[in-house]
Amino acid sequence: MTEKSASTPAHGPTLAPALREKLHRVPTAALSGELRKRGMNEVTIEGVTPLNPGVKLVGTARTLRFIPHREDLFAEHAGGYNVQKRVFDSVDEGEIIVIEARGETGSGTLGDILAIRAKARGAAGIVTDGGVRDWDAVTATGLAVYAAGPHPAVLGRRHVPWDFDLTIACGGVAVQPGDVLVGDADGIVVIPPGIAEEVADAALAQEDKDAWIAARVAEGHPIVGLFPMNDEWKARFERERGEA
Repeated sequence: MTEKSASTPAHGPTLAPALREKLHRVPTAALSGELRKRGMNEVTIEGVTPLNPGVKLVGTARTLRFIPHREDLFAEHAGGYNVQKRVFDSVDEGEIIVIEARGETGSGTLGDILAIRAKARGAAGIVTDGGVRDWDAVTATGLAVYAAGPHPAVLGRRHVPWDFDLTIACGGVAVQPGDVLVGDADGIVVIPPGIAEEVADAALAQEDKDAWIAARVAEGHPIVGLFPMNDEWKARFERERGEA
């Protein structure tokens, strides 16, 4: 087990305000497309839904891992100031707590008190591939929270809080501390921090093209040759954008 103090500094790189603003504007579908162009297909956290669908999720990952419940291990590691409480007590502004719960939904992996603490700390959100207790109260915090579903049972029914600030698997995707997460109604994508700016810029540019194409389709033009654009349509797009 990897024990860390709640005062552990510098969990990972933070997002520059300009990049955070770009990521708030770009949909996850566009980001997914750009990641696919770069050979990255396994970047979508599966099996989770938002408690607050209208709240965009943008931030950097702070990771937490649970292992399957075992009575002796739970007695040894889950009492007192355990690693789950440490993470929620030390999450930094703009970070997203990402929980590996193995897709096990037979208990809650957080509840209202922990969600309120994360909100007070300035967390950007919480993602768990397990269950959530106090679903309505957690929703009422207004945080961007994604989970596999509600469950009234406490953590110890199925899990032992084990370690944090390490590479985990959440919803079938590898997540490392400092990874960039973006979530909306379509789901959550995980972006390596070193390419986040490049991917955001490319996705915004593609969104501009797609909006222009959508306007032409709405005018009655057929999709063939337009989506994707052939040379003729590309020339018109570039000409009109140059005149704008």
